[in-house]
Amino acid sequence: MLKLKNITKIYKVDDTLQVNALENINLDFEDTGFVCILGHSGCGKTTLLNIIGGLDNYTSGDLVINDLSTKEYKNTDWDNYRNKEIGIVFQAYNLISHVSVLGNVELAMTLSGISKKEREKKAKEALIKVGLEKEINKRPNQLSGGQMQRVAIASILVMQPDVMILDEPTSQLDPEGTEEVVRVVEQLSGTGKTIIMVEQKLEKMAKYCDRLIL
Repeated sequence: MLKLKNITKIYKVDDTLQVNALENINLDFEDTGFVCILGHSGCGKTTLLNIIGGLDNYTSGDLVINDLSTKEYKNTDWDNYRNKEIGIVFQAYNLISHVSVLGNVELAMTLSGISKKEREKKAKEALIKVGLEKEINKRPNQLSGGQMQRVAIASILVMQPDVMILDEPTSQLDPEGTEEVVRVVEQLSGTGKTIIMVEQKLEKMAKYCDRLIL
């Protein structure tokens, strides 16, 4: 589904200084499975995810999506890709504190033209998949860190993307919360989705993912 061909990303600091964040990266991602990208802080992991997620442009090379080059992609093409094919879970939970867990997940669908009844149905189904069916009426501040991150995952899940990207989703969690989140991600990867997760510590991920990229 996704192929990175000689992807290079250069940031220009000023007229004389530039930083090579990525250089000649070649990666293929299958249509399903759980892939973990490991590396120390500052090595370019987030830049890589931003390029895969269509949030940042590559300087050279090519990102191939479903056998189609993105070299000539226009803004509308990238918008369509971000809205329909890929979902991104960031480190921050990005939940609205005064809205219920169910309401937070429903919000992801408010611009999609889905009826209120259908939004509620889909949100409940997503929360069941992440193990939070008993917490739907709570507010985010009544949840643990691991539970809040699972709500964030459910908010992406309702949009039914083919690819889910998670940028260090356990970085703010204790060991118990980390276990909760990674187990949920592992289960979701068995439902026909490609899941790409960035992490820093090998011991967190080795026993769960299908493929490690170091």
